[in-house]
Amino acid sequence: MVRESLGSRFFDIVNAVILIAVALFAVIPFLFVLSGSLTASEELVKRGVVLFPTQFSLDGYRYIFSTKTILWSLGVTIFITVAGTLINLFFTTLTAYPLARNEFVGRRPIMLLVLFTMLFSGGMIPTFLVVKSFGMLNSYWSLLIPGAISAFNLIILRNFFQQLPDGLEESAKIDGCNDFQILIRIVLPLSLPAMATFALFYSVGHWNTFFNAILYINDSSKWPIQVWLRQIVILSQGGIGDSQQMGNDYVAPPGEVIKMAVIVVSTVPILLVYPFLQKHFAKGVLLGSVKG
Repeated sequence: MVRESLGSRFFDIVNAVILIAVALFAVIPFLFVLSGSLTASEELVKRGVVLFPTQFSLDGYRYIFSTKTILWSLGVTIFITVAGTLINLFFTTLTAYPLARNEFVGRRPIMLLVLFTMLFSGGMIPTFLVVKSFGMLNSYWSLLIPGAISAFNLIILRNFFQQLPDGLEESAKIDGCNDFQILIRIVLPLSLPAMATFALFYSVGHWNTFFNAILYINDSSKWPIQVWLRQIVILSQGGIGDSQQMGNDYVAPPGEVIKMAVIVVSTVPILLVYPFLQKHFAKGVLLGSVKG
C-alpha cells in the first residue's frame, strides 16, 4: 500500500475546504430563496429573510397558483425548452457533420462564415426586422428559429466528429451505408456524451430566455415563466394571483414572498434535468475542445 505524504494530505484537505466553500456560496443563496418562499408573512416582516425560519407558510405558492397564469407560462417554457433543444441539436448536428468531412467541398469558406458570426452580429434591430419580415412576431417560432444553431457549439461538435476514426465510416460504406445512415447508426451513438452536454447547454439557454420573448411576443398568454418573473420583480406581484379566489378574509402575502416563490417554481424544473445528464456532462464538456 502506497502511503500518502504529509504534503499530499494537506493538499487534499485544502482542496476539500475550498470546494466545500465554493459549493456553499452556490447553494446558500438558493436556500435563502427557498426558505423565504416558505416563511410566514408575520415572521418575514419581523425578521426578514432567514435561512432557518420558525414559522412556515405556503401562502406564496397558494397565491401564485390561485390562477392558471404560472402553470400556463410554465407549460410554455417547457414547450419552448423541449422544442428548441430538439431544433438546436437537429440543425447543429446536420451542419457539423458535413463540415467535419474532408471531402466536403467548400467547408473552409463555410467555417470562416461561422467564425465571422462569433465576432460580429447583425444586432438587435436588424434581427427584429428579419423576424418581422418572416412573419414570426408574436409566435413561438421567433424564440426557436433565430437561434437554431450556436456557432460555438457547432465548432465543438465538428471537432468532435473529426476525432472519430475514419475506419468506422469506411467499413460502413463497404457494407452499403450512405452518409445519412452512417450519421444515424454509427456517429450519433458514439456521440451521446457530446449530445447530452449540448442538450444541457441549449435547454438551460431556452429555459432562462426572456429578452427575446419581450422583443417578439406581445401576447401575455404566450409569455414564458421568466418574463412573468421579470414582471413580478418590477411590479412586486404583477397580477399573477387572485386574492378573491382565496376567500374574503385572505390577505395576499408580501411581494418578497411572491417573488421567491416564483423563483423557486421557475428554477426547480431545470434543476431536476441535470442529474439525468450529469454522467455525460463531465466527459462531454471537454470533447472536441482540443483539436482545432
